[in-house]
Amino acid sequence: MKSFLEWFKGSTKVKRWIFLILLGVALTCYSFAKILVTKEIAFSELWKIIILFVIGFFSITMGIVFIQRRMLELIIEANDDSEKGRKAKVNIQSLIFNKKVYEDGPKIVLIGGGPGLNTVIEGLKKYTNNITAIVTMSDYGMMSTSSGVELDSLPLEEIKDSIIAMSDHEELMKELMTHKFLNKRLNGLNFGDIYLTAMNEIYNNISEAIQKSTEVLNITGKVIPATLDKVKICAELNDGTVIEQKDKIPEIVSEKIETINRIFISPSNCKPAPGVLEAIADAEAIIIGPGSLYTNVIPNLLVKNVAKAVKDSKAIKLYVSNIMTEQGQTDSYSLSDHVKAIRSHVGTGVFDIVLADTGEVIPEYIRKYNQEGADIVEANITKTSSYGVRVIQRNMSCIKDNKVRHNSDLIASTIIELICNDLKFKDKQNETEYLLLNSVLKQQKKIQQKREKQDIKKNRNSNRIDKKEKKAHHSKSKFAIKYSERVKAIQNSDELILKKKNEIVEKNLPNLKNIDDMKKQKDRITATLEEIKNKYKK
Repeated sequence: MKSFLEWFKGSTKVKRWIFLILLGVALTCYSFAKILVTKEIAFSELWKIIILFVIGFFSITMGIVFIQRRMLELIIEANDDSEKGRKAKVNIQSLIFNKKVYEDGPKIVLIGGGPGLNTVIEGLKKYTNNITAIVTMSDYGMMSTSSGVELDSLPLEEIKDSIIAMSDHEELMKELMTHKFLNKRLNGLNFGDIYLTAMNEIYNNISEAIQKSTEVLNITGKVIPATLDKVKICAELNDGTVIEQKDKIPEIVSEKIETINRIFISPSNCKPAPGVLEAIADAEAIIIGPGSLYTNVIPNLLVKNVAKAVKDSKAIKLYVSNIMTEQGQTDSYSLSDHVKAIRSHVGTGVFDIVLADTGEVIPEYIRKYNQEGADIVEANITKTSSYGVRVIQRNMSCIKDNKVRHNSDLIASTIIELICNDLKFKDKQNETEYLLLNSVLKQQKKIQQKREKQDIKKNRNSNRIDKKEKKAHHSKSKFAIKYSERVKAIQNSDELILKKKNEIVEKNLPNLKNIDDMKKQKDRITATLEEIKNKYKK
């Protein structure tokens, strides 16, 4: 009884739809009763009865539809790990329900590697459990950690990072997978390498070992290496130089001041790992990137039959562009250059949509990246669209660990919105999959809007200005208003640099004066020697 009464609490938002159904029933019953009781009905009276019946029937239908939608939302909230989900107090134990709600979500395949790909995973796991990440085998044949060398294990750094991103408790999983043992016998080894090595020894197959590892660790989705073959990522520069070490590519490109002509893997006929082609064929959405264009994104597509499988797929295919260029790889690259590079390696048809940033990155971070040889990827939409792709622009940059990163929530909501629109196009908006996705999408958007409002309030409290400044504030441009404090910070930093330079000059001024005196003295000695030489000649 108690659990039944909880359905009528204000937080459930169910009472309104119950009331609508009751109103509909009352109007419908009244219409029938009026017909049965009245012996003779005038035409004007008949119209009133018909209108009341239609309103009643429509009210019942709408009440049932919306009460079902609301029940789905309550199920999602009560089984969600987000802030709103944790606060949900609705008792739904009386319902027939299991945790397959998210397992029935869209099948999404991500191709790439690095922090960029893991950022997208973090956002998408709020909508579906059917995520498959196809990633590089870390450094493709290069041992990146001393722990890996000690255990003689495969380089699985990218695999471990994706497992961490898919976990419901990322911080704890990261701490566990990267934990280095203090025991002297295990000195230098970390848990992640030992665990995956043990699983590989049990199953004698690294692909199956990774799959079983994700099941044991109870993570959202699957992680599959692009290939199990030992391959190298190689780059050919415009001057003909061939670089056969992945980690040396940026360094040599910068030294030679050359650009990458093409990237290739050696051997070129390496086979995809088990499950890769099957995952692509079953996908409802395929996401390529973000990540290092030439060392994470393109190499995965060069694995035999991977690009072909993506092209043949009927899924929504989307490329998430990088926000910043990468020194030694994509120097001065625009959005169209990224698209052109992928097309030149694997041809057309690997994606139909490009998701690009609007370029609203905090100025002081742009300056920081400029000093390191990187810049914002210019979103030249007209030229990019000429390649036959649709460009969607979103302000998807955020600052994480003092670095410009993608906004995982915004990318995920954009992808889910595209899937929902596709389901609408197929007239599937009344199916469970659409109702579920749409409900979660609305929920996440509300959370995002709430966060944005909180950020605006914080900025207002920290940037109080008087009336005079306020008048000047309104006369400025939108950019000046938005970044006024940040621009001031840049100006102050410039002033500090100039001040330090002046201090150095003043400090060394006496030495500079001495140098001038020495030069004058040298000139005098030279002139005297010339006189002596002339006299001697005479």
